[in-house]
Amino acid sequence: MFGIGLGELLLIAVVAIVFLGPDKLPETMMKTAKFFRVVKKHLTEAKTAFEQEINLNELKSEALEYKEKLTKESVKALETPKLNETSREARDLFSDLTTNVKKTEDEIKRA
Repeated sequence: MFGIGLGELLLIAVVAIVFLGPDKLPETMMKTAKFFRVVKKHLTEAKTAFEQEINLNELKSEALEYKEKLTKESVKALETPKLNETSREARDLFSDLTTNVKKTEDEIKRA
């Protein structure tokens, strides 16, 4: 406990009894215990507030990451119809080319 050994604790108790006397010692010990409880409570509250702040910062950074991902995906989604249109045009050209090649083959066979 705070790096205090049993011998040191006994020495502190003896000095407290000598200076405070047996009448005031219990009251002083209760006040000291209350003081340490209050300090511990405030430290716990500060720790909790600090952890909540850290968690809030982590949530903010995650939200920004998701926002960036959504922005990128929405740009891709906007570009997708262009790709679909280009793909459709390529299929139409290929279909026309195939049709023209078949016609040419048929004309060569007739000739």
